[in-house]
Amino acid sequence: MFDRAALAAAVAAQGRVARVVIAGFAGSSPREAGAAMLVWQGGQSGTIGGGALEWQAAQAARALLGAGGACVTRHALGPELGQCCGGAVTLATEVFDAPALAALELRDGCVLRRVAGAAPVPLAIARALARARDRGAVPAVTLADGWLLEPLALPARKLWIWGAGHVGRALVAVLAPLPGFALTWVDTAADRFPADIPPGVVPRISADPGALVPEAPADAEHLILTYSHALDLELCHRLLQHGFAGCGLIGSATKWARFRSRLSALGHAPADVARIVCPIGDPGLGKHPQAIAIGVASELMRAAPALTRKALA
Repeated sequence: MFDRAALAAAVAAQGRVARVVIAGFAGSSPREAGAAMLVWQGGQSGTIGGGALEWQAAQAARALLGAGGACVTRHALGPELGQCCGGAVTLATEVFDAPALAALELRDGCVLRRVAGAAPVPLAIARALARARDRGAVPAVTLADGWLLEPLALPARKLWIWGAGHVGRALVAVLAPLPGFALTWVDTAADRFPADIPPGVVPRISADPGALVPEAPADAEHLILTYSHALDLELCHRLLQHGFAGCGLIGSATKWARFRSRLSALGHAPADVARIVCPIGDPGLGKHPQAIAIGVASELMRAAPALTRKALA
């Protein structure tokens, strides 16, 4: 999907950026259609699958930065690049600066532009746009007659991570590079965070983390894993009062039994308390912080945009 926000941020920071997207493929491909990377002189972000394809595409994108414009190229992964995938990948490379970004045509939740040739909009793309408008159908990435259609990236899922200890750090390290999440990371002091916080993660520092709960959007999801059981309980209590799309709590079955009792004593109905998932992660992966993070991230990616007991149990 076309992540306009990420592209805008890169253009604001770099001035001129090339975007390389897999516009189509035949046979095997290292990534799906729509996978994209941004390239500028001296750096890049995102990936189209790594290896020789990505290296060559990045070099070509940097060469295009000076001239501007767009181009479409097809790459046979085996004969041309010596890769074992055995397929062929079509790449669309476009150069964006602030005027080019502003000129992007948005239609029915999609980005449509011509990347090659001079043909009018083809019927296949017109029909896909009509389905998006009339039925809410998300179109596939489509390259036809030099026109490229991509659906816009969905709004990011707002995920608040409460605690910057070992598990919190592992979770942020795993989740931050993934598309589709907007992370807010909360703890009590600056020195509880690592020196390098991943780009796009918003750190929040408060001696009283519970006081930040009213600032969380009602549709946010939450993972509670602080250094203190008392603080964990307070956050559960405040979030139940505030409302949330989903909430997961680190801990054992014994901890959760005690929390259920205490939350009930604080006036919360059993059905409301049951919306909090505890423990989190996949027990089969073990209790190492990275193992917990992998389990939680895996289930988050499988789940609907709200945590469910199935997703985090």
